[in-house]
Amino acid sequence: MGYAHYIVHRDGEQIEAGYDVQAVCEEPGCTESIDRGLAYLCGEMPGGDEYGCGGYFCGHHLFIGPNTHTGDLCVRCLKTATTTG
Repeated sequence: MGYAHYIVHRDGEQIEAGYDVQAVCEEPGCTESIDRGLAYLCGEMPGGDEYGCGGYFCGHHLFIGPNTHTGDLCVRCLKTATTTG
């Protein structure tokens, strides 16, 4: 599987993902252009995982997770990860 373009199942929907898929940051109100590559992913797994929602966020809205198992996280997932783990 290449990472330029693929389909992800997230919240009951299929979305296009990959570093060749242009998108906008998923933080409400943000209009920053990004792609749906792993560098912009909340969590470790496209589509979401135990710690991350699987959304795609710009550098202003994606933060380093609290440990090596979480990946980078959006502010909502970061708050959950730091209060539960």
